[in-house]
Amino acid sequence: MNYSVLILTYREENPLYLEQCLESMFTQTILSDDIVLVCDGGLTAEMYSVIQAYKLKYPDIFRALYLDKNYGTAYASNYGIKKCRNELIIKMDSDDIAKPYRCEKQIKVFEEDASVGICGGYISEFDSSTGKEISVKKVPLFYNEILKYSKRRNPINNPTLAFKKSCADEIGGYKNLSRCEDYEFICRMLANGVKAVNIPEILVEYRTTQDNYNRRRNWKNTSSFLKVRWSNYKKGYCNFLDFLIPAAMQFFMFLMPVKFTETVYRYILRK
Repeated sequence: MNYSVLILTYREENPLYLEQCLESMFTQTILSDDIVLVCDGGLTAEMYSVIQAYKLKYPDIFRALYLDKNYGTAYASNYGIKKCRNELIIKMDSDDIAKPYRCEKQIKVFEEDASVGICGGYISEFDSSTGKEISVKKVPLFYNEILKYSKRRNPINNPTLAFKKSCADEIGGYKNLSRCEDYEFICRMLANGVKAVNIPEILVEYRTTQDNYNRRRNWKNTSSFLKVRWSNYKKGYCNFLDFLIPAAMQFFMFLMPVKFTETVYRYILRK
């Protein structure tokens, strides 16, 4: 089965992280015939250098698409989805590292069950400054469990997301939100009847920095979090308690110091 890889990057990305991400995708046990990098706005000279090196090395399968300005995750994702040549799309964050078997294992899921439209897996979160593993974020494995879990939290680890292009097209792709667009995208796919499964293995090494925790507790993230979950409740996707519990938790973390937020994400929300 042929598949496309969709990677988003932006000016603030560390060139070394981008290089590690690309290398992990170009050394998969089953190599994609269509690796698409969407550059959301202008990049640094160092990033252009990294991209050019891979374009020269893999001219037939690697495409770098440049947007004239920074449009945000939703627009860049939708643009990339349209440009992908294959039905199966495997997403990748430009600062993460895929396990070499990631794509092979996800392809196998889609090949063995044609009814599956979304596939994810576990991630290993590591400290960017030390390289040490912090935690393993596990998610529910089976469709019914995923549906239940999605009422309150994202049942798919976004760095491991693989999906069918046709399923994304049916719901109109990503909505233009300031935050939580990934969770909202998954909920609309599930609400549309798309079957999802997770693989009980670590597929991606997810890089964490202090900025991750700062973003999770700022008001922009919190307000978008509340809006998405309120929208789910109003549409009947979840009940009021499913809205209230995560909303109250998110608002509480917004009020707490960053260190508290870090502890919650590392030791409570990873259970």
